[in-house]
Amino acid sequence: MTTIQAPARPTSSRPRRRPKPAHRDNRIAFLMLAPALVLLGIFVLWPLVYAWYVSFFNWSFYTESTFVGLRNFRLVLADPVFWASIGRGLRFSVIVVPGIMILAFAFANLVKTMGSRMATWLKVSIYIPTVISGVIASIVFVLIYEYRQGLLNWLISLVGFENQPWLGSASTALLALTAPAIWLGLGLASLIMLAGLLDIPESYFESAELDGAKWWQRTVFITIPLMRNIGLYLLVTSFVATIQQYELPLIMTQGGPTQSTLLPNLHIFLRFTNDVTVGYSIAAALLLFVVLGGLSAVIFRVINSEKAVDG
Repeated sequence: MTTIQAPARPTSSRPRRRPKPAHRDNRIAFLMLAPALVLLGIFVLWPLVYAWYVSFFNWSFYTESTFVGLRNFRLVLADPVFWASIGRGLRFSVIVVPGIMILAFAFANLVKTMGSRMATWLKVSIYIPTVISGVIASIVFVLIYEYRQGLLNWLISLVGFENQPWLGSASTALLALTAPAIWLGLGLASLIMLAGLLDIPESYFESAELDGAKWWQRTVFITIPLMRNIGLYLLVTSFVATIQQYELPLIMTQGGPTQSTLLPNLHIFLRFTNDVTVGYSIAAALLLFVVLGGLSAVIFRVINSEKAVDG
């Protein structure tokens, strides 16, 4: 009995593609990153290395520089004005950063509940301060805080209060700077918060609502934990930007009265423009860099980020 064999499948004449070697993909990735790495090296890494080099010299634009070792760093560390500016910057950040984050979270929740047209209008409105120059914002708030004809004193006079020297008193000047700082940082933080809220699946809230969870319970046990990474990012970036605030105290108060608004960057700038040598300014800037890096590391350590649970 003869058996009938099935016809053999025709073999394809096209050769199989070999998988690309991993090192080739790495080479392409490095080529794509090369322009950014070159710019990073030229405008960030090299100036940072050169700044450390200059900090060890009594460097001047007019005379021959001389090596002084750690003398510039000792001068900065022994300067009470520098440490007072750091403490002042921390107090300033303690007010501004929570203010930005709380208001941004509230605004993002408000926009989420609105219709598409109203939400678009609100997002555009809240983002406008972000594109406004800090110089313009400073001038606007100087007019608001003006002693005799300012808007704020006019409003409080309607309820029987006397005019206040908001920018002319050491007890209120730093507090007065917090309002424009929060206003300038609120727009971008709100949009980032809104993006984080919209990324949370609605099924979580629906399930919690079916179980009888109130709004504040859903916020505390669902929204805030899932917004942890967003909150950590905003906390660190807002803190670093706030403590380095420069334009507001320079234009609104020039660091006064009695150095009550002399923040770290303004102190370094004034020393840079007034001193014959720049060693102190460079050393102070590098020490501020170390302080900010250490504080940021502490924040990351205390508030650990987590991977997203949904892909």
